[in-house]
Amino acid sequence: MSDKIEIRTTGAPAPAHTFSQGVRKGSFLQVSGQGPVDPATGHYLHSGDVAAQTTRTLENVKAIVEAGGATFDDVVMLRVYLTKREDFPMMNDAYGAFVSAHTSGDVLPSRTTVFAGLPREEMLVEIDAVAIV
Repeated sequence: MSDKIEIRTTGAPAPAHTFSQGVRKGSFLQVSGQGPVDPATGHYLHSGDVAAQTTRTLENVKAIVEAGGATFDDVVMLRVYLTKREDFPMMNDAYGAFVSAHTSGDVLPSRTTVFAGLPREEMLVEIDAVAIV
């Protein structure tokens, strides 16, 4: 049985609490939920703009995936958490553009979208991921 390995990168924001940015065990890589945070400053970005927040959040997810030894093509599942149902179309457009630009071939990652309260008021979106390396 392989050991769990903590994944860390300065390309995504440091965890604000007691969890890892990502964890890899064997070929399985789980990325913790990410938000629209600038990894260099730790500031939340794009207040009120769910499309821009979605893109920034996916950039953070991608950085952790790559730090774990995978590529965005290795992502098999993305879970998107939104605070407002009316933000879905804008998130979906930004998500589609990002995923299409970073995935080769015809097979896109699976996705689930959930409407929920998020930890910070300025967060309109949070995304986590699973990749198989």
